[in-house]
Formats: sequence, C-alpha cells, structure tokens
Amino acid sequence: MYQNSMKEDGSKKKSMLMLASVASMIDQFNMSNIEILLKLGYKVDVACNFKEGNTCSTERIEDLKHRLTKMKVAYYQIDFTRNVMNFLQDIKAYNQVKELVLKKKYDFIHCHSPIGGVIGRAVAHEVGIKVIYTAHGFHFYDGAPKKNWIIYYPIEKFFSKWTDILITINKEDYSRAKKKFYANKVVYIPGVGLDTEKFEQCNIDRRKKRESLNIPDDGFVLLSVGELQNRKNQRTVIDALGKLRNRKIYYLVVGRGELYEEYDHLIRMYGLQDNIKLLGYRTDIDELCKITDCFVHPSVREGLGIAPLEAMASGLPLISSYVNGIKDYTENEVSGCCLKNPTDVEEMVEAIEKVYKKSDFRIACGRNNKVTAKLFDIKNTNKIMEKLYKEI
Repeated sequence: MYQNSMKEDGSKKKSMLMLASVASMIDQFNMSNIEILLKLGYKVDVACNFKEGNTCSTERIEDLKHRLTKMKVAYYQIDFTRNVMNFLQDIKAYNQVKELVLKKKYDFIHCHSPIGGVIGRAVAHEVGIKVIYTAHGFHFYDGAPKKNWIIYYPIEKFFSKWTDILITINKEDYSRAKKKFYANKVVYIPGVGLDTEKFEQCNIDRRKKRESLNIPDDGFVLLSVGELQNRKNQRTVIDALGKLRNRKIYYLVVGRGELYEEYDHLIRMYGLQDNIKLLGYRTDIDELCKITDCFVHPSVREGLGIAPLEAMASGLPLISSYVNGIKDYTENEVSGCCLKNPTDVEEMVEAIEKVYKKSDFRIACGRNNKVTAKLFDIKNTNKIMEKLYKEI
C-alpha cells in the first residue's frame, strides 16, 4: 500500500476515497473512475469488502488488488454486509470507515451501493467533507414491491440531504431524484461505461469456441450473464427450455450465486444437462457473445444492466424484461422481445421460439442494438465523470 500523499514542493496532495460495499463493484464499475482521478492529480484510496459478498472469483479479487497496487492505489478492508438489516455489522463498518477518513483526511468520498452509500454519506457529514454518491439503481421503482418503498425510499431520501452530487444511471431514477430528493446536484450518466470497441472488434474462431463448450455448429445458443439469484431470474429461462424440449437450443449461464445447486437440480430434472450449461464466473464474455444467437436478460429489477448492453454492442438481439433501467435501451420488436411479465414461463417460451424461428428478426434487432449500445459508450461516461470530479 502507498501512504505518501505529499507533493514534491511539500504541499499536501489532493486525496479521495472510493468506497463500495464489495470489491467487485470497484472491479466492474470504477477502475476507469480511478484512472480519471489519478490523471487529475488525486491520491486515490479504495475501501470495500474484499472477503465476502463479491460476484466474481477469489482469483479475480486478488488480481484487482494487484492492479490497484500497480496503480499506486492503497486499498483497505471494510467489513460491509449486504444485509441492510444487520445493524451490528453496519455499525462496525461505519466505525471502520470513520477511522480511516479521520486518519487520511480525504478531500471527498465517492460511495456506491445502498449500504456503502449510507455509511459513506453519514461519515462524510459527520467529518465535514464532500461526497458523491452513485446509485446503481434504486430498489424502489415503478412496480417495485411495497416493502422496497417502505424500507429504501425514506432512507435514500433522508441521506440525499447529505449528498453533494447524486449520480443516477437510469432515467427513471434521475427523474425521481430530481423531483423528490434534496441532493445539491442530481446527474444522469448513460450507465457506468461500456467498452463497445472490445465487443465490436472481438474476433474468434466460432467453431472452435463452440467445440470447447460441446455445442454443435448448427446449435442455437442463448446466453445470460449475471449472479445466480432470484433478481436475475434465470429460472424462468430454464423452465421455458424444459417445456420446449428442443435439443437444438443451448443455454449458457454465466455467473455465480446462491441458486447454483437449485438450478443444477432443475436442469437435471428436465434432462437438459447437455443443453444448459452453468459456466460460473468467466472473463471471456466478449468471446461468448460471438458464438451466441440471442442474449436473454429476464431480470425483475435492474439499475441498468451492463451485460445486455455488452451483448447489444456485439450485435445480438435481446429477450429481456421491461423494467426500470432496462427500459432505457429496449423496445419491443426493435431490440428484440420485451417481456411484460419476466417470470411468465409461457411468455418466455413464445419469445424464445420467435427469435429461434425468425432469422430476419434477429438480424434486424442485432443491427439496431449495435447503434443503441454506442450511446452508452464509456467515452461518454468518462467525460461526464471527469467534469464532476473537477467540480467537487
């Protein structure tokens, strides 16, 4: 770790803390932000939970630590919990963050995720420094369960009073925060940064890649990327394929999570072990997109969803839900099939059959999606973030 924050002339270098509940939030969504801050002359520290709750592998977390060290970014373990009701653990994390902030005397904090956002803003308010909060999709949204509104809405509204800049990543959240919350400034950014060039320019041997996954050249491939959890709703796709019984359709599911064993049992019950493959955590999503015919994203809630945007940049059609952040880039018959009820198995069956049978439809939607994805390119996001960091 690197503690020296003095300039050559002896003056104190500007410093900031990048705070998130889990390390995977730093890895997936904030490395470009860290690069911007370093370019602006900041000493950057990272604080999050490196040990628990992450959506990527232990090896990936170790690689993140190595990359941060190479960038001369110090990192600190904070024992955040992902359970908002675990008050004892929240208090422990609050004290850890406060101790770090008092010791390092940061100029500002940029915090992420509901718990990280609450604790980061509470500490910033107590200590008297500025704070940016990025809401990666509010838990309350049009059609959300009442309990989400009862728990999360009053918390987010209250803590918006202690927010210098509130960043939202979808238009529904932006509109609500602008009208209802008290932040000094509310900003919309088009996602957290999509590397469209990486997915456009990926060039692989399609046949060899399919062979490595035991998928025939004439197989029709569906792909989903996300944690194996109820919110991501991969179960509906598995159930739909169980009804279809089409041995030419394959489904690749990338991600780790608590529902792995349940999904594995379900796949075996349907006798689809050869057709549905739980791939775990992968770093070759761009290559998987190139061997795929359609991307499926049936989330019941989504702040925005970087995975479907990556698939769109690859030129794939989508089968998706039509909820909060996903609405920003999908349109039925334009991006693909938008599901009215993403948990409706029959509706999923109809959507899969449509994209399977209609090649012209797939091609047209894929072409549309490549254009749409460019609106969310990381270059656009980085320009906005650099401006905000200069303001703070």
